[in-house]
Amino acid sequence: MLQSGEIDYAWNLQVEDEILVRLETGGKGRANIIPGGDIEFIQFNFTDPWTEVDGERSSLKTKHPILTDPAVREAFALLVDRASIQQFIYGRTGIATANFVNNPSRFRSAANKFEFNIDKANQILDKAGWAKGTDGIRAKDGKKLKFVYQTSVNQPRQKTQAIVKQAAQKAGIDLELKAITASVFFSSDFANPDVYTKLFSDIQMYTTTMTQPDPELFMNQYVSWEMSTKENKWQGRNVTRWRSDEYDKAYRAAQVELDPVKRAALFIRMNDLVIQDRAIVPVVARPRVRASNLKLKVPESGWDSDFWALQDWYREA
Repeated sequence: MLQSGEIDYAWNLQVEDEILVRLETGGKGRANIIPGGDIEFIQFNFTDPWTEVDGERSSLKTKHPILTDPAVREAFALLVDRASIQQFIYGRTGIATANFVNNPSRFRSAANKFEFNIDKANQILDKAGWAKGTDGIRAKDGKKLKFVYQTSVNQPRQKTQAIVKQAAQKAGIDLELKAITASVFFSSDFANPDVYTKLFSDIQMYTTTMTQPDPELFMNQYVSWEMSTKENKWQGRNVTRWRSDEYDKAYRAAQVELDPVKRAALFIRMNDLVIQDRAIVPVVARPRVRASNLKLKVPESGWDSDFWALQDWYREA
């Protein structure tokens, strides 16, 4: 579309920003960066994907043998170089972030900061008793820090995987990178073991979309009754199977809270719980990327003022 101008509109361009910039110089079309609440993030599996119980992998009757150690999750979060991922891969199309909820601004927490620090990750793992072996991989109680890290096939995601793998090696963590065809990874074919809602790996990464400005639906991805299991045909939205009674309580309170300030505070608390327990690692907040032919014009009036406020936030970030 950007090269020939023969198409008027294209949806969801997930390619490196440098490619978009280069194609825009051809004068046929432009990329439209539309602020929103989508997030590219890394998930940890809190169940064991390698052990079957009653014919089910990642069963709620199991616990992950390593990732349930908070020190491992804390160290891993320090090995994700979010600033470089934004600078060298996503550019305008992905803003490094420490939060799961990034927009609208009234729901955004100010309590979290991201950091890339390999030395600090090593110190955390040393203190937790994960010692490096002769092969450079850390181990404790006969368990090695070796994980399968999966995502869908596209260049930004494979490049992100490579960045994380390189840093993890320096901390004594071995990552096996797995790339799954997107039509399989995001499919509803629940007979396929590679569907993302099964999370039959240790770690995975993708973008979850925020379809409305209110975060209630978005934040049900961590409530206990939404855990994805064989019983609900892997359709539960809590793919990590992380559980927090405090999170559940805050979510139910937000469902009936009428005061908008108090309700926003509840969602901010939920964000902080899932972030500070390292159930996930946010990577970049992803505005939606569309492309349009230069013949198409964007109206200059009638847009909601909050849209332009979000534009300013992304520009500053």
